[in-house]
Amino acid sequence: MTTTNRANANFRMDGKVAIITGGGSGIGKAIASKFAANGAAVRIVDINPKQTENIAQRILEADGNASVYGCDVSDQQQVHETFQSIFGKDKIAILVNNAGVSHIGTAEGTSEEDFDRVFRVNVKGVYNGIHECVGHMKANGGGVILNMASIAGTAALADRFAYSMSKGAVVAMTYSVAKDYLLYNIRCNCISPARVHTPFVDDYLKKNYPGREREMYEKLAKSQPVGRMGTPEEVASLALFLCSDEASFVTGADYPLDGGFFNLRG
Repeated sequence: MTTTNRANANFRMDGKVAIITGGGSGIGKAIASKFAANGAAVRIVDINPKQTENIAQRILEADGNASVYGCDVSDQQQVHETFQSIFGKDKIAILVNNAGVSHIGTAEGTSEEDFDRVFRVNVKGVYNGIHECVGHMKANGGGVILNMASIAGTAALADRFAYSMSKGAVVAMTYSVAKDYLLYNIRCNCISPARVHTPFVDDYLKKNYPGREREMYEKLAKSQPVGRMGTPEEVASLALFLCSDEASFVTGADYPLDGGFFNLRG
């Protein structure tokens, strides 16, 4: 193989099957598309399967391999039934726990209902995916688990009490799984993005700043050291590396993708 061919083969996922939760929009959609473009067969698990079918169809039209499963990741029985259905057809090499919800508010401004909702999706949802998948991976010689955390899990962000709690738990679960399953050839890492331009950002601005969306978008973007928000595609590129064989020496890591947030703030 020539040097050029070796370079082109980097980060390929040919022959691997990946489950991606929350793959119907935003970062999850970008990860599903990126993985499929690099040879993976993607099994997209999302609470909104109708929306997600369009993404799978575009992957299929580009000669990729994709299928969609409707599932609420916070419901352990649903996760069990969905994953078992996938396991009956495929050997899963990669699990990306991406499904999540956001919440804005301090401790005083967070209702018990909102706290429980964030916990169920962002914490229990990740646990459910891991709980269901590690046994399958152990039986099949190993695999890769990638969890979507956030800088909110390890940095102090205003008005993100419940969300920060949930993402801190994701980081802790990542470390624990990496330690417990090291000898089973299961790698586990997480990505901690700063602000990424997703539909959530647009919806938040539309709801809270009607008529001032562009102004507030620029303010939020420029609050980050590099002067802009990240893109879902940039998160997907890091996910591709961490789930590829090129990252076989990487486990138990929380990767910041933050535009300099941690080290370059004034």
